[in-house]
Amino acid sequence: MKKFYITTPIYYVNSEPHIGSAYTTIIGDIIARYKRLLGYEVFYLTGTDEHGQKILQAARSSGKTPQELCDELSGKFKQLWKDLKITNDFFIRTTDEKHMKTVQLFVKKMKENGDIYKGAYKGWYCIPCETYWNEDEIEKSEEGKHLCPSCGRPLNFVEEENYFFKLSKYTEPLLKHFKENPDFVEPEFRKNEMLKILEGGLKDLSITRTTFKWGVQMPDDPEHVIYVWVDALINYISAIGYGENEEKFKKWWPADVHLIGKEINRFHSLIWPAMLMSVGLPLPKKIFAHGWLTVNGQKISKSLGNAIDPREFVKKYGNDVVRYYLARDIVFGKDGDFSEENLVQRLNSDLADDYGNLLHRTIAMVKKHFDSKIPDPEDETDSDVRLRTYYSELYESYINSMDNYKLTTALEEIWKFIAETNRYFDENKPWVLAKEGNKKRLATVLYNTLEAVLKIAVLLSPFMPDSSSEVLRRLNVTASFDEVFSEKWGFLSAGSSVIHGKPLFTKIDMRAFKKIADGVKKMEKKLESENVVDLISINDFAKVELRVAQVLEAEKIQKSEKLLRLIIDLGELGKRQIVAGIAKFYAPDQLVGKKIIVVANLKPAKLMGVESNGMLLAAKRENKLVLLTVDQDIEPGAKIS
Repeated sequence: MKKFYITTPIYYVNSEPHIGSAYTTIIGDIIARYKRLLGYEVFYLTGTDEHGQKILQAARSSGKTPQELCDELSGKFKQLWKDLKITNDFFIRTTDEKHMKTVQLFVKKMKENGDIYKGAYKGWYCIPCETYWNEDEIEKSEEGKHLCPSCGRPLNFVEEENYFFKLSKYTEPLLKHFKENPDFVEPEFRKNEMLKILEGGLKDLSITRTTFKWGVQMPDDPEHVIYVWVDALINYISAIGYGENEEKFKKWWPADVHLIGKEINRFHSLIWPAMLMSVGLPLPKKIFAHGWLTVNGQKISKSLGNAIDPREFVKKYGNDVVRYYLARDIVFGKDGDFSEENLVQRLNSDLADDYGNLLHRTIAMVKKHFDSKIPDPEDETDSDVRLRTYYSELYESYINSMDNYKLTTALEEIWKFIAETNRYFDENKPWVLAKEGNKKRLATVLYNTLEAVLKIAVLLSPFMPDSSSEVLRRLNVTASFDEVFSEKWGFLSAGSSVIHGKPLFTKIDMRAFKKIADGVKKMEKKLESENVVDLISINDFAKVELRVAQVLEAEKIQKSEKLLRLIIDLGELGKRQIVAGIAKFYAPDQLVGKKIIVVANLKPAKLMGVESNGMLLAAKRENKLVLLTVDQDIEPGAKIS
């Protein structure tokens, strides 16, 4: 059996999973399902990256140990993939004992091969990106601060004894590999970015730290912790048994494709291949770097409050709709924007009108005129031949597009066939054939339309597995997708019973949708309106009861970019619910456990239909908002005076 090994990046557990991380994993799942459709044995790997200084800092700020934080957030990634029906074969964690032993084994081999030496590092380091930067790569602010060229945050100057990897040694071997394997890195413009770096010459890389301990210890020198990126990259081979299960490792390595985000291209396309060359292992066949996903035109960010949980949309529209929208509207490899309004438009137009309605009206006619039995085609014309020929051409182009990771192109081609099938149905006018009593021709038209819908469902199964399974159920097909996947026409058996059910996809009222969206925007603008400052007396101030409250729960309010619902503890006053317009500045997980200042005697008010019993206090200037808290620990409910 042919084999296919595909990986996603392992996700950093310093924050909650969101639509951006889900995007890569869903794309990986689509490709994995497609390969299984072709009869491949697939190994699909994903997981979490759990070491490094950033994790240590995040744990400290949340009052947890690093392991507790990792266990909690890694569990959330695992659960999200289950909820999204991701078919990964393994979920790796870099805190797994087996992985950490493999990292030490790998680094020891690099050292034994003369590629690691001890030295002193002086330079700039970005903690959020866990990245070292050369002086010529660094950006500077107007005030002269050194900024990370990737995330724009201030850099830390690091000076410590380190172990170094002789990355410079592999400049020429990598240039040779890129030349001999022009498709090694895709898309083309991402490959050219890497070639530009290579042509400038690689510099040796610091691969250990001594200023903290949260990581994998350097073999034979436990004072040093292995650089988080060296640790993380080795997951691709530790997951398949490197150094432990040679048979399994040889079965799956090299990987067929590493799916990554463009911001980590350098690590995967230059550093990882050099590391593999160092220990004498073959390189992955392909590295595909996709673009960034924004939400309504804004970069996904905790501070902006738009790091949305994809389950919000799955609950409202269904898993298949979200998967289809991501693959159809965002060209894989380029930057893309997630817009709920565009998702709804795709649902209504592509899925409900074009695809779902085709199935619905065809089965309705089979039910009415053939007692829900698939009719036997008896009267072939040129239009029937054209439909079959169109499908045969689609079958070939679909495979070509999918093999080259042109997922949007594959969907566009399928939708052209859906349009052609709708045209075939309309031009043959089965309702007229029924009225005229032309049963032979009617049987042929309905059979061919059902066969076309079956083919469409199978081609769409990697993208939309649930609805494709439902189509097969309604057509009484018990075979698996890979058994039905074929260029041949005529899989359906005449006389088999079909099931007429509710529409495959439910349309959304766009006018109602826009009305709600407009209402949210008006409410948010109202919250942003400037406060008028009036002088008050001490008696006026005494009417306001300010208290310390501890946040117990926090969650976003649906359809609002700015509102959060909080459950707070006010000590002897009990628990309360308040609504606050702070979602653009604080993610829900940042608030739980915080002690804040609230107005405790405010009249209840409703925001977006949610009752608020109080108001938190925050300071705002221009685009920055900061919650008011207490500088020492004090019990919830304490009065502010």
